[in-house]
Formats: sequence, structure tokens, C-alpha cells
Amino acid sequence: MPRLAANLSMLFTEVSFMERFRAAARAGFTGVEYLHPYAERAADIADQLKANGLKQVLFNFPPGDWEAGDRGIAGLPERSSEFRDGVGLAIEYALATGCRRLHAMAGLSHDPDRIAMHLETYAANVQFAADAAARHGIDIMVEAINSRVDMPGYIVDTADKVLAVIDAIDRPNVYIQYDVYHMQIMHGDLARSIDRLLPRIGHMQLADNPGRHEPGTGEIDYGWLLAHIDAAGYTGWVGCEYRPAGETAAGLGWAATWL
Repeated sequence: MPRLAANLSMLFTEVSFMERFRAAARAGFTGVEYLHPYAERAADIADQLKANGLKQVLFNFPPGDWEAGDRGIAGLPERSSEFRDGVGLAIEYALATGCRRLHAMAGLSHDPDRIAMHLETYAANVQFAADAAARHGIDIMVEAINSRVDMPGYIVDTADKVLAVIDAIDRPNVYIQYDVYHMQIMHGDLARSIDRLLPRIGHMQLADNPGRHEPGTGEIDYGWLLAHIDAAGYTGWVGCEYRPAGETAAGLGWAATWL
């Protein structure tokens, strides 16, 4: 059965980041994810995980200057050294928190003539990260993030690009991070898409569309879709990466079957 993980960058923002671990556990979650942990000490995060009986299931490599607009740097040739320097830090945090999945964000480009170069750079940098992570039993995730609504110019925005990158990397510890929200915006036909890609999916995430709020607020029938994912044999984590329409706990009724 799919296991739900609370994305602490988006859920329980009514309290401080370090207090969100307890809030997630009290709501019934057994796993957590978030964008990036580097503002906190790895040991402090590990303490929160242990104290609240939670498993750390995913976070991102250092993404560059997020506040200044960076959305990853792994696909930017001029920042390859910066990305590779951050690989060791991400692995250090992963080992300290028991996390076995790291996501590499590609970054933004608004020059279509440079996309092939960006994808080549991304594949090379993710391969570097995969080789470093493999020594510690850590898997690397590659995600298609929609370029229509949330991240115009995101380099890896379609399933075909994700598959091409993974095939070019050719490493056994590189998987698809399948975000239902992004895939609905870019492709639709979710059930067939998931069935086709399932053998290569290492992690999933969800949010409804439009609005990126909790399931039940938009067009996606998550009651049906989660049951379909379960029947298809997916037993991994599904990160709840949505912006609650109101107070987080009040909007968790949709998850009662799965928590």
C-alpha cells in the first residue's frame, strides 16, 4: 500500500520547521520529506525524526540560491562545480537522517537553443551524484516539473526528457520522481502514464490541480487514483507536496484511508 509522507516545506507551516515533525506524527504520518534541510543541523533533524518515530524519505540536493530564484543548478553548465561541491553535503545529511532518496533539481533556462546542452549537463551531474551516492546505498531521483504554471523555463519538464536523462545516465540507482500534480498539467492520462512508468518510479508526490491544494479540491480523483496505484503494486512513499487550502490538519480528511 502506498505510504504517505508529509512534505514539511508545505504542510504544517502554522508552526516552525522543527516543530512540524511532531505535528506530522500527531496527524498520523510516519514519513516526512521537504525541499532542503541545510538551514538546520543534521543532528537536530535526526533527533526530531527519532523523537517522533518518523522516517526521512526524501530531500533535494543544494538548489543554489532559492530565495533569489534558483530552482536547482544541476543542469546549468556554469554551475556544475557548485552542484558537485554540494553532493557531499547532501550525502552527509542523508546519512545523518537515514534518508535513502535525494532529488537533483535541474534549474531554469529560457533559451530553447540551449536545452540540449542543459540536458547533457544535467545527465553528467546526476551521474556524478549517483556514483557518489551509490557507495552509501542512496538512490537519486529525477523529476519532471511543469513549466506551464509553476516553473516556466524548468529544464526537465516532461516525462520524455526524464526518461532520456535516465537512459543517458545508465545507473541502477537513478529513478523517476513522479509528481502527479506536475504530470497532470504537462500530460494528463495519469493512470496509463503511471502504469507505463511504474517500473522506473522510485518516489511519488501528489497535489490536486488547479491550485496545488490537497486532494479533493480540484479535478483529480485521488480516491480512485491512489487505489489504482495500490493495485498496480506500488509500495513506496507518496509525498504530500501541496499547499493546504486552510489549516493543515483540518484538510487531511482525504488521507484517512492511507494514514
